[in-house]
Amino acid sequence: MTAPHNVVLRDEATGSEAAILASLGMNCYKLLMQVGGKSVDVLWSHPDFHTGTIRASSSGIPLLFPFPGRIAAGKFSWNGQEYQLPAENKGNAIHGFCHTRPWEVVEQSTSHVKARFQAFKSDPSLRQLWPADFQLEATYRLTSSGLEMDYVATNVDSQPLPCGLGTHPYFRVPQGGASASDCVVKIPAAKKWELIDMIPSGRVIDLENAATLAAGQSFGAMQYDDVLTDLAMPGGEFESEIFDPGSKISTKIRFGSPFRECVVYTPPHREAICIEPYSCVPGAIHLATSQNNSGLIILPPGESFEARVVIEVASVP
Repeated sequence: MTAPHNVVLRDEATGSEAAILASLGMNCYKLLMQVGGKSVDVLWSHPDFHTGTIRASSSGIPLLFPFPGRIAAGKFSWNGQEYQLPAENKGNAIHGFCHTRPWEVVEQSTSHVKARFQAFKSDPSLRQLWPADFQLEATYRLTSSGLEMDYVATNVDSQPLPCGLGTHPYFRVPQGGASASDCVVKIPAAKKWELIDMIPSGRVIDLENAATLAAGQSFGAMQYDDVLTDLAMPGGEFESEIFDPGSKISTKIRFGSPFRECVVYTPPHREAICIEPYSCVPGAIHLATSQNNSGLIILPPGESFEARVVIEVASVP
């Protein structure tokens, strides 16, 4: 087994640190922020994640591309060709290829790092699994207030690239206080995708507790594995917040286009909440052939799209 490649970023002004496992998906699995005289462990990850032996999607911030979420039975058709993906999750394919493979670090300083993953170059067997080759580039910048994450997806093939991008951050609860249950989570969304056995049916329905969730719901009352949509984006940007009343720490996640869905997941261990920006609905490559607005991006050869996610941590008086 190749030795794990861990990259550590540091903000010299505050002493905040981020740790990224480049050899397993360029996963930022640790974000330790020094805010208002407090040390806040923002992300949840398995204690041994840094070794590269823990399931890639279970910790930190997995990067999900060229498809986020599940593809039913791992099967789809594209331009007259049938594809069969590995069925890993209750018989379904899940979360793409980038989060389980090593990335190439191409630029690094004390507080930032840039890396890229090219599918068919990294793993030639992927030629049988996806219609076109792609490159995903990720840049992380650690600041005094949080972490900035910029992504660029590029079609490096001669064929059109169907794709979608998601990130899967596990936010630790509590955020420095004593009680996870007392943490308040705000997610302003009006609707959700109907799921049948965790696969979107193509039907969008009202989110029953939309007003409560937008105003702030206690983590103790939350039990989710849902794909939310019709997100509130004033000024073109969505903002969700986790507030820990015990520590007076506010952690916000912000993103804009091309992200348009937000998956909310509360893992069974109850030590984290996932607030996940997706550019498309899970299973978009199936729904794209119907009248549903699945969000599937089809990149022409040589074309790219960019995306940004920001985590901001602050002490609230």
